[in-house]
Amino acid sequence: MPNIQEIFNNIQKSKKEQKEIKSMYRDALSNSSGYQKAVEELNILKEKKKKIEESLRDDFRTEFDKLEVLKADIENDTMLLSDAALSEYIKGKHVEIVDEYENKYEPIFKVQFKKS
Repeated sequence: MPNIQEIFNNIQKSKKEQKEIKSMYRDALSNSSGYQKAVEELNILKEKKKKIEESLRDDFRTEFDKLEVLKADIENDTMLLSDAALSEYIKGKHVEIVDEYENKYEPIFKVQFKKS
């Protein structure tokens, strides 16, 4: 089994190759007149859609304010759930939650690396 440095180097090499291929593809798209015309038409339609959404959003201002509060509550509760599950796991307890349909969930732990 390769060591973690070899695996990391392989990932970096693959990412570099992926970046090069994506760059070639973007260059080909930017040189296509049909694509450029379609992008311009799409931007016009996006602007029209945005204006319609904004006018409807004004009608639902209180609901959108409530949505923002709910979104923040969900983020906070999710973080609290993660912290509580990790604490229980560290104590050696079995961690499992059950939803309203009797579906069982177990935590998943993930290791990531960041530049130091």
